Amino acid sequence: MGLENFRTLFTSTASSSFGYAFGIVLSWTLVWAFAATFSNYFLGIGLASAINNPKTKMKRVWRTMFIVSIAVPQFVTLLVVRNFFSEIGIANSIATEWGITEFLKNIGWVPAHINHIPFLTDPNWARVMIILINVWIGVPFTMLIATGVLMNIPKELYESARIDGASSFKQFIYITMPYMLFVTAPFLVTQVIHNINNFNVIFLLTQDVFITRDQMLANASAREIDLLVTWLYRLTQEQYDYKMASVIGIMVFVVCAIFTLIAFNLVIGRNKEDKFQL
Repeated sequence: MGLENFRTLFTSTASSSFGYAFGIVLSWTLVWAFAATFSNYFLGIGLASAINNPKTKMKRVWRTMFIVSIAVPQFVTLLVVRNFFSEIGIANSIATEWGITEFLKNIGWVPAHINHIPFLTDPNWARVMIILINVWIGVPFTMLIATGVLMNIPKELYESARIDGASSFKQFIYITMPYMLFVTAPFLVTQVIHNINNFNVIFLLTQDVFITRDQMLANASAREIDLLVTWLYRLTQEQYDYKMASVIGIMVFVVCAIFTLIAFNLVIGRNKEDKFQL
């Protein structure tokens, strides 16, 4: 067929809406990848800095509490959290009892015809919730990495900064963050690629829960909260459309390859140890 399937992916017609679906899914995939990566990254560094602060008591207890979330298998956590935020889950029960649901209905954030918060059934709510739930899963892991890096920052740098009158905030901005970015830049790149292909979080939280109301997306077997990889899975396992799934698989590779080449060239070009300045 030559490039016919690629033309199908990039165009929308009366009989095929793959072009429409591809634009929405690709946009959300990139937004998700960067939001998931950098929210975990900066919150993980902030958490590690707070725990490592000399004024923090019981450091081992705090670290253990957050590490427990890593010890629990991810799929178990995601399935449990999905039940928490279901229509009859504990989150909606508490929101209804405390009047939060009614308040959100009054300000237009929740449709008037339903009596629950559509955490995982409305496209906008689901996208926000997916990112927030991913924070719970990802921040402890980033915290462990950041803790190891923070312990290797020379204490003399902070002592000199304090003598010069630098506040804790300025020490974080001009010492901690440059050092962290210098050491963890390759990790950031690989995390973005990982999140582009992060099948588990999207699938386990929304499978059999989220149903798209966009008919053009439904015609292409896609949903507003799908990543390219979950869309590919749906095409093969539910529709047996291997030809379009193959094309999407190639596009996933193209997106990852372009981003990786650009990002690593920037990292290698700027992250020169002999020229690193704090």
